[in-house]
Amino acid sequence: MNLLILHGFGDLQELQFFVFPLFLGIYGITMVGNFLILISVSVDKKLHTPMYFFIGNLSFLELWYTSNITPKMLVDLLRKDKTISLTGCIIQLYIFCALGTVECFLLLLMSYDRYLAICNPLHYAKSMNWNCCLKLTAGTWLWGFLLAAGLNIIVSTSLTLCGPNQVDHFFCDLTPLLKLSCSDIHLAEVAIFVACFAVSLVPFLLTITSYVSIILTIFKIPSSSGKKKAFSTCSSHLIVVSSFYGTLGITYAVSIGTQSVELNKILSLLYTVLTPMFNPIVYSLRNKEVKETLRMLLSKALAFINWSNAMQQY
Repeated sequence: MNLLILHGFGDLQELQFFVFPLFLGIYGITMVGNFLILISVSVDKKLHTPMYFFIGNLSFLELWYTSNITPKMLVDLLRKDKTISLTGCIIQLYIFCALGTVECFLLLLMSYDRYLAICNPLHYAKSMNWNCCLKLTAGTWLWGFLLAAGLNIIVSTSLTLCGPNQVDHFFCDLTPLLKLSCSDIHLAEVAIFVACFAVSLVPFLLTITSYVSIILTIFKIPSSSGKKKAFSTCSSHLIVVSSFYGTLGITYAVSIGTQSVELNKILSLLYTVLTPMFNPIVYSLRNKEVKETLRMLLSKALAFINWSNAMQQY
């Protein structure tokens, strides 16, 4: 069996002329927003700090994360035959798992950075130097792709497809793929459980621990202005962490409490389509330095356009 059929959104297919432009607009905002954040962090020397280095990595990740799923989903909304090769399905699953793993640990690195900056400011420059940042970030990306590779090898070897070739989802997710297997999938289920524990629960608990320490330290600051300034340095990241793990938690809880496939598909849209769009909005609206850089880039772009128009008149 070399070809799989994706069910997509089922009844929502009848609303494709409304759903397609909606998802296309979200995808466009996601790409433009994350690209602007990435450009801002790269060109402005004021943003060449560990915190913005991690934000740039997160935006780079979101560009690939959403592009792994959304373009295929948009194309499938416009056609009846929603097919994907088995190889393409495994590759999509691998990229999805790898980038999801990297994001969990990247958010942990960002919380650790804020923990050092607020709870141990005197040693921050020494502890979070560029050499350390590069090693931690490289290790995060490497760990994510290696772990996803091991998980995909176990899952793909457990998939003995001899029944229907229909995947009841809009992308190649683990659970609907395993339902197609005719062989024993116990090893794959154990591997998925261990991987989910290692890449989501452990980073989540460590992130929570970091923020408990941060909040306790902020409460000890005597002046209200000092508390406000300290909290402002980590508020954007706290919102992003809350939305990311909140979405995962809701999806996991609903998947256990209900067997509704359509509801699980809709919830999957939260972390595959909406969250990547949400992150750059948070960092651009709540971060003064990023907003100033974006204004500078916009003014330069407008100046260049005016100059080009003036040159064309001559």
